[in-house]
Amino acid sequence: MADILFKHRFPKRYRHPTLDATLTRQRLIGETRTIMKCLRAGVNVPGIRLVDTSEGCLGLEFIEGPPVRYLIPAGTDEPRYRLIFHNEEDENDEEEPGYEEIPDTIGARAADWGCVNDISMETLLEKIGVEIAKLHMIDIIHGDLTTSNMLLRATNNDLVLIDFGLAYHSTLVEDKAVDLYVLERAFASTHPDSESLFASILAAYANRTGKDWGQIKKRLDEVRLRGRKRSMVG
Repeated sequence: MADILFKHRFPKRYRHPTLDATLTRQRLIGETRTIMKCLRAGVNVPGIRLVDTSEGCLGLEFIEGPPVRYLIPAGTDEPRYRLIFHNEEDENDEEEPGYEEIPDTIGARAADWGCVNDISMETLLEKIGVEIAKLHMIDIIHGDLTTSNMLLRATNNDLVLIDFGLAYHSTLVEDKAVDLYVLERAFASTHPDSESLFASILAAYANRTGKDWGQIKKRLDEVRLRGRKRSMVG
């Protein structure tokens, strides 16, 4: 049987129990409907295995593979080595923990997580842009686009979007532009000096969205300008 990941919305004790149960049910149903719409449209998202509104529990397909955040370099401050532990089941093994070098290429990092096929940075960025475009073309706004909310499926290198807890339906160009801006800011924070990488994502997004890209691009530029003004004001 395939592994299942359970997402549980715990009760908020500061809320009235009846209100809390109602909100939990609404949000769980909303997230489930969003994922189902994505699946029907061919967006790569985890499959749904269980929905329990009374317990606030959502069972999702477990995606075996690395988060994209791990695959894309994090700049000069990224650690080059990681701590490793030896055989914990061998009681006679008294060897101290050691260090090993973290793979420095995207293909090696993907293989480190069990990916069976090689992948280039160019291909990965294209996949990100395409999946976000597919999402926006069915008027779904993710609400929390980061490289932590993207996984690379180990068996076939599909780019899988996850965590739709903040997602919602919208036909507004503004909302799609803000969704892209959130990812751009996340890239700037998590992956310094990544302007060219994000530009590749936008190129794939533009190619997929076609004639809709012009309006989204214009609004994205406006959102960026507003963001810079807020930064200057503090």
